[in-house]
Amino acid sequence: MAKTAQEVLQMIRDQNIEVVDLKFVDMLGTWQHCTYASELIDEDTFTMGMPFDGSSIRGWKAINDSDMLKCADPGTAWIDPFMSTPTLSLICTIKEPRTGNLYARCPRAIAQRALDYLYSTGIGDVAFFGPEAEFFLFDDVRFDQKEHEGFYHVDSSEGRWNTGKKEEGGNLGYKPRYKEGYFPVPPIDSQQDIRTEMLLTMGKLGVPIEKHHHEVATGGQNELGIKFDKLIQSGDNLMTYKYVVKNVARKWGKTATFMPKPLFNDNGSGMHTHQSIWKDGQPLFAGDKYAGLSQLALWYIGGLLKHAPAILAFTNPTTNSYKRLVPGFEAPVNLAYSQGNRSASIRIPLSGANPKAKRLEFRCPDAMANPYLAFSVMFMAGLDGIKNQIDPGEPLDKNIYELTPAELAQVPSTPGSLEDALAALEKDHEFLLAGGVFSEDFIENWIAWKLDNEINPMRLRPHPYEFSLYYDG
Repeated sequence: MAKTAQEVLQMIRDQNIEVVDLKFVDMLGTWQHCTYASELIDEDTFTMGMPFDGSSIRGWKAINDSDMLKCADPGTAWIDPFMSTPTLSLICTIKEPRTGNLYARCPRAIAQRALDYLYSTGIGDVAFFGPEAEFFLFDDVRFDQKEHEGFYHVDSSEGRWNTGKKEEGGNLGYKPRYKEGYFPVPPIDSQQDIRTEMLLTMGKLGVPIEKHHHEVATGGQNELGIKFDKLIQSGDNLMTYKYVVKNVARKWGKTATFMPKPLFNDNGSGMHTHQSIWKDGQPLFAGDKYAGLSQLALWYIGGLLKHAPAILAFTNPTTNSYKRLVPGFEAPVNLAYSQGNRSASIRIPLSGANPKAKRLEFRCPDAMANPYLAFSVMFMAGLDGIKNQIDPGEPLDKNIYELTPAELAQVPSTPGSLEDALAALEKDHEFLLAGGVFSEDFIENWIAWKLDNEINPMRLRPHPYEFSLYYDG
């Protein structure tokens, strides 16, 4: 893979690249792009940047101050496997055109400032993140919302609800039972070849790949495993992951969604996120405390637990996210830590005697999160825990479903809605301002956007289930 601007330019010449696609992530976590003739790409593309109008990008600049620059990162170069014309892809960070400074609302720039802050503290020099993003593959999706009607419909040949359906060639009946989709072999798992193509395609694009498998829910829930990486690179990897999943799915005549809860009454899709800090080539989370953790790691956990309600405003950023975070579907709704309890929000995975594998897993996030923001927010909370030596309390190793009501009442839980998470963020965001990583402007803009464009519009619209509840009242 190319590492320098000169290597990228040589790659363009050697592989007869005709166009170069410059991608950047918007505030909400969607890739945007513009494609340029290859002869327009030179060393300035990686330093000075390419100008563009930012006024139409969600949550960014006003039309009277819309000039922006996208600066390509040469380490992100790969040839797009989905384009018929030889196309080189590059991921960009956004700068201000008049000052050359990183744009304060650019998520990738925020991730860079989080790393700069880590260096300034002297705590460590590398932050590793390993996301586990789950998704559904459907064969058909239809939805609409008008003044007089509103509906959604998703379907999958794997859906257990289709055992009685007449299908072309006959219904063969191999459809995962509800909550029993985890690890069955084909023919029950009908999406083996699709996932293999997704995984190997990502590997060819430089994403460090591990495994793939069917997930718990019926109806085509899946997961591809990728290795952990440094904070910004892990964000790049996850954006590539989603791009590949969606485009390979389309190639197979399917549609992929990372929506946390597209199906009622079965497991939703999360993004368990492994994380650790290293310094001078040594892991800092391994020690002689609980589950083989260091005291520093326990303080990091203390920061995550203390700030979790505010964190979820970024890691679980949709109204649909909180339909996943409910008891009974392996959802991590309890703000506690444990070495084995998967309903706790923080789990300490088994790592054997290898200190380099010692890490913690924050299980709340979902893949609707902007990865650069989600990783940075979790990281800043953990650093706050280390700086202030926040005690995480005792671990929760009991079966949560066997706790008495009195015991369960002592365990804090995740916010019940996006609105609750935003309210928590409004009250608790000082930890994000440390080192100038986030700004008051960014946080205010995030809260306002979510209220105006997601929460309030949802309030205004009748829900189909309300007709079942109230029409004949």
